[in-house]
Amino acid sequence: MWEGSEEGMILRVRNAVIIGVAGAAFCAGAFGQSAQQMAEQASRQAAPAATTTSDQQPSSDQLAKLFEVMRIKQQMQSMKTMIPGMVQQQIQAAMKQTEEGMPAESRPTPEQREKMQAIMNKYVAKSIELYPADEMLTDMTAIYQKHLSKDDVEGLITFYGSSAGQHLLDAQPVIAQEYMPLVMGKVGQRSQAMTKEMVKEMAEAVPTSKPAQPKPAAKPGAKTGTAKPPTK
Repeated sequence: MWEGSEEGMILRVRNAVIIGVAGAAFCAGAFGQSAQQMAEQASRQAAPAATTTSDQQPSSDQLAKLFEVMRIKQQMQSMKTMIPGMVQQQIQAAMKQTEEGMPAESRPTPEQREKMQAIMNKYVAKSIELYPADEMLTDMTAIYQKHLSKDDVEGLITFYGSSAGQHLLDAQPVIAQEYMPLVMGKVGQRSQAMTKEMVKEMAEAVPTSKPAQPKPAAKPGAKTGTAKPPTK
C-alpha cells in the first residue's frame, strides 16, 4: 500500500538519521559510566531517584572538571566521526528497499542516484550538528546537579583520574566501534520487520475504498424509463 512510495523512503531515511544522532548521544553517556555506577543505577530502578538538595549540588566548575577527566567531549567527537558512515549505510538500505518496490521504469538512473547520494551525505553531516557537544554538556550539567551531590562528583573525579578509570576511557572507542554497528544492524533489521507488520495492520484496519464506477451514459435517442408491455 505505502511500501515503495516516496513517503516510505523519506520515513526510512529520517529514521536512519534519528538513530544515528541518538546513538552518538547514547554512547557518549553510556560509555562514560563506570561499572559501579551502572550497578548503583540498577539497584535504584525500583524507586525514583531523590533530587539533590541545593546546598549539596555540585558546582558547574566541579562538573566541568568531571566531564574533562571523563573525556566526554572527545567521546562525542569520536562518535560524530563514526556515525555518518553507519547512517549512510542505513540510508542506502532504505533506498534499495524502496527501489525494489518500484516499477523498473520509475527507478532512478545512476546519475540520479549519485545526485541523491550527494544530497543525503550533505544532510547527514548537518544532522550530526543538530545537537552540538557544548549544548549537550550544558544540558548534562543541569541534570547531574539535580541527581548527584558534591561528594558524588568528587568520587567520580577520583575514579576517572585513576589508572582504572583512564583504562576504561582508553577502551571506550574500541568498545563503541564494536558495539555501534551491532546496535545499528539489529535495530535496522528489526525495525524493517516491525514496519512491515505495522503497515499491514494499518492497511487491514483502514482498507482502501474503491471509487464508485460511473454509470455508462445513455445512447443518443435511447428511451429511458420502464418499458411498457406491448398492447394486443
